Amino acid sequence: RTRYLMAATPRRWSSSLLLPQLLCLVQVCCALTAVATAAALQQQPMRTSSIRSAAARSNVIGSTLHASVAAKSVLRDRAMQTRNLHSRHWTFSPSYRRYTPVCAPMQALHQRSLGICLCTTETAPAVEQQLPSDASGRTRFITTPIYYVNGQPHIGHVYTSLACDIVARFSRLDGYDVLFLTGTDEHGQKVEQSASAAGKTPQAFADEVSETFRALLPLYDFSCDQFIRTTEQRHKDAAQALWRKLVESGDIYLGEYEGWYSVRDEAFYTEDELVDGKAPTGAPVEWVAESSYFFRLSRWQEKLEAHIKANDDFIQPISRRNEVLAFMKDGLRDLSISRTTFGWGVAVPEAETTAATHDADAPKHIMYVWLDALTNYISALGYPDTDSESFRKFWPAHLHMVGKDILRFHAIYWPAFLMAAQLPLPSKLFAHGWWMNNGEKMSKSLGNVIDPVKLVETYGADQVRYFMISDVAFGSDGDFSDRRLIETVNAKLANELGNLAYRTTSFSHKHCDCSIPIPAELNADDRALLDSASALLTLLREHIDKLQLHRYTQALSALTQDANKYIDVQAPWALKKSDPERMRTVLWVLLETLRSIAILMQPVTPSIAANILDQLAVPAEQRQFSALSHLQLVGGQPLPKPEIIIPRIEAPAETADDTGGDEIGAATAPALDEAALAALEASVAGAADTVRALKDKAAPKDEVDTAVATLLGLKAKLPEGHPLKGGGKKKTKKAAAA
Repeated sequence: RTRYLMAATPRRWSSSLLLPQLLCLVQVCCALTAVATAAALQQQPMRTSSIRSAAARSNVIGSTLHASVAAKSVLRDRAMQTRNLHSRHWTFSPSYRRYTPVCAPMQALHQRSLGICLCTTETAPAVEQQLPSDASGRTRFITTPIYYVNGQPHIGHVYTSLACDIVARFSRLDGYDVLFLTGTDEHGQKVEQSASAAGKTPQAFADEVSETFRALLPLYDFSCDQFIRTTEQRHKDAAQALWRKLVESGDIYLGEYEGWYSVRDEAFYTEDELVDGKAPTGAPVEWVAESSYFFRLSRWQEKLEAHIKANDDFIQPISRRNEVLAFMKDGLRDLSISRTTFGWGVAVPEAETTAATHDADAPKHIMYVWLDALTNYISALGYPDTDSESFRKFWPAHLHMVGKDILRFHAIYWPAFLMAAQLPLPSKLFAHGWWMNNGEKMSKSLGNVIDPVKLVETYGADQVRYFMISDVAFGSDGDFSDRRLIETVNAKLANELGNLAYRTTSFSHKHCDCSIPIPAELNADDRALLDSASALLTLLREHIDKLQLHRYTQALSALTQDANKYIDVQAPWALKKSDPERMRTVLWVLLETLRSIAILMQPVTPSIAANILDQLAVPAEQRQFSALSHLQLVGGQPLPKPEIIIPRIEAPAETADDTGGDEIGAATAPALDEAALAALEASVAGAADTVRALKDKAAPKDEVDTAVATLLGLKAKLPEGHPLKGGGKKKTKKAAAA
C-alpha cells in the first residue's frame, strides 16, 4: 500500500520555451496529485507488480508502484485536457512535442509496470511521433456533394460518403472537432419531370427519395453530423441571401440564354463541347431559349486561376487540377443562373433583383439548380449569419469531396460565387473516379446501378467498406466485381486480420489464466514489431492528408502481415512448455500490436475494430489515437471469451469469374491422413526451431528470410483450423481415432 511519485523537471530551461515548460511541470504535478487523491479515495484491493528496471536492480528505487483504474482515468483525463490546451495555444518544436512532458530521471523506470509511469518506455511508441502535423487547427468541416433525388441511390453515392466518413472518423479520433455534412439536392427540372412521371408532387417525390439516401447512413455506419435538404426553409433563405449578395457585388445581370442544355446533367454546354450531338457525359441535350439572369463568371477568371496555381492542394488529384486549368484556358463565359420554363426550385428574390437590373417586367425566375445546391455548404452553417458560432468555427471547409463528373461546378462556379460574396474558399476539393459496371459508369439513367442495400445484406457493411476503399487507387476509376470483393475480404480481413486476432486471443485466454499475459523483458524482435505499430499513425496521417485512402488499408495490412510473421517465427505454442515466460511476452506483444491495429482500423471498419477492442478488453474511452502513446494493455486484466470476429465469405457456386465462367470458392486442399499430418506437424515445428536458432545467433537477414519462407510454405499445407496454422484445436491421434 505504498506509492513512490516523482515529478521530473528539465535539466536545462530554455527562455524561448519557458512558459510551455512551466505549464508542463504544472501538468505533471497536477497529474501526480490526482493519482494520490484517487488512491486515497480507492478502498478496494489493487493489483501490484514490482518494476524490473536498471534503477530497481541497482536499488535506486526498490519499492512497488501501484495504480488503480480510477487513478489512471484521472491521469488520462488530466493529460488530455493539457494536451488540448497545448494544441490550441502552442506550436512545439519536434524535440519538445510530448503529451507526457517528463525527461531523463523518470526514464529509469523504462521496462514495464502495471501502474502509472509518466515517461516514454521501451514498450511504448515514441510520443513525439503521435502529434498531428497541424495541431494548431483543430476543426474540420467535411462534406459530400448533396445527392440528386431523381432516382434511388447507388454505390457511387456510397463511395463518396465512405471516403468522407473515413476522413471524418480519423479526424475525430485524432482530436479534431469535426462537422461531417451530407444531404440531398431536391430541386430542378429533372426532379420535376421524375415526380410527374411517378404521378406525385415534386415535394412528395423528393421526401420519398431523400429518405432512401438518409437510410444509407446507419446501414453503412456513416457518422454524419448533419443531413441537409435543399427544400428546407433554412436553405432557401440562405440561397436567396447569397443571390442578394451577388446582386450587391454587381455580378448578376439580366439577359437572354440560347444554347444547349442537358436535363440529366442539369448543365449548359456549348456547341464545341458536344460529342456526337450529346453532352460529354453522354446525356442527351436540348436547345433552350429563355430569359435568364447571368453571373459574371468571366470577371473572376484571373483571380480564380491565380488561386488554383498558387495552392497546389486546392484541387486534387493533380490530373483534375490540370483538367480545370485546361478548361479555363479558353476563357470563362458568364453563367446562366436562372430558369423560367419550369417552377420547381428556389425562387429568385425578384424585388431586389429587378431593382438592381432596372427591369420591372422581368418574368418569374427559379434559381439555377447548381447555385441553389452549392449553397448547402454554407446554409448548413447558418449563412447568412457569418458571425454565428457554427460558421466562424467551421468555415472555410476543410474538404469538399465530389465525383469527377461534377468537378467543374465545384472547382469553378462555387469558388467564383464565394469570391463574389467575399467569403473564404474551401481548403481542398477532391474529385474521385467512378465505379464502373462492365466498363460503363454506373448511372440511374443507364439502369446499370448496383443496389447498395443488397450489397450490405449480402456481405456486411464493414466488408463492403473495406473492399471499396482498398480495391482501387483513390481518385481513379474502378470496375466493381463480387469476386474481387469476396477475395479481398477473405484474404485481408478474415484470413490476415481475423485469424491473427482469434488465434492470439484464444491462445492467451487458454494459457494465461483468461487474462492479458504479463510480459517479461522485451527483445529486439518484440521492439521491432512494437516500433512498427507506434510509427504507423504518422504514416496514416500523411495518407489521410493526401487522400491516399487506399494506402491507408495497405499500411494496416502490412503491419498485420508483420504480426503474422512474428507469431509464426516466435511460435508461442512451442514456448508453452519450454519457456512460459517468453510465451507470455510474445502473446502480450501480439495483443498490444492488435490493439494498435484495431484502434487505427476504426475509420475504415468501425464495427470490426470495435469487436477486436472488446476482445482485448479496451474500454470505450481508451480508443482515441492519443491512447496509442499514453496507454498499453495491462497484464493480468481479464480477457473475455474469444470469438471469431471476421468469418470468411462463402462464394455462391453460381458467381462467375469476371472473364467468364469459373465458379468461385476457396480451393480445398487434399485431406491428409494421420501419418501425413503428423509428419507435416513435425516439419513445421522443425522449421520454426530453425528460424528461432537463426534469429538467436543473429544470422544474415537473407538466411532468416529464407527460413521464414520455408516455414510459411509448410504452414500453408496444414488444414484450416489447425492450431499451428491458426484457429481450431489440434487433431490428436485420440481424436482422430474417435
